[in-house]
Amino acid sequence: MKSRAVVVLAVLLPLALLTTDAGAVPANAAGEYSGHFGALSQLSIAVAQAMPPDQYSFRPHPESMNFGELMSHIATTNYQFCAGLKDSNPPELPSPTDKSGIVKFLSDSFDYCSAVIPNLTEEQLNKTHNSPDGRLLGREILLAMYIHVAHHRGQAEIYLRDKGIRPPTYMI
Repeated sequence: MKSRAVVVLAVLLPLALLTTDAGAVPANAAGEYSGHFGALSQLSIAVAQAMPPDQYSFRPHPESMNFGELMSHIATTNYQFCAGLKDSNPPELPSPTDKSGIVKFLSDSFDYCSAVIPNLTEEQLNKTHNSPDGRLLGREILLAMYIHVAHHRGQAEIYLRDKGIRPPTYMI
């Protein structure tokens, strides 16, 4: 009987340890999203920094945005998504054309969203808001934003590879 109790403890104790850290599980979708938002932000900025300044006007096809326009597009829509979650208009946005200005614009857009996302309530997540993708529930906006950034960052990584530059590695 004693050995059975030891086996049960050996199996259940690790499971209990995995599930008792309530601080590790965010209370809502905004918490879950903001938990990954730092990695999304860091990688996007690293991709923007990887392209040399003289290649910010590079476009792989005449109908494509150039690299700088692509990075600025991510920044602009970050502001639009997050302002929509606050039911406000985005702040006045710059129109940089050089690498340092565009990287700052991109970084500032992630900072803006970092002040919005963790503070979203369940009510805001379940309410419809304006977004670049139309009127969506707050939780759908978070998903749309993540997909949008990942999609265009993936494009930017192809631009880097076209120039012989290895893109930064994704780290969570």
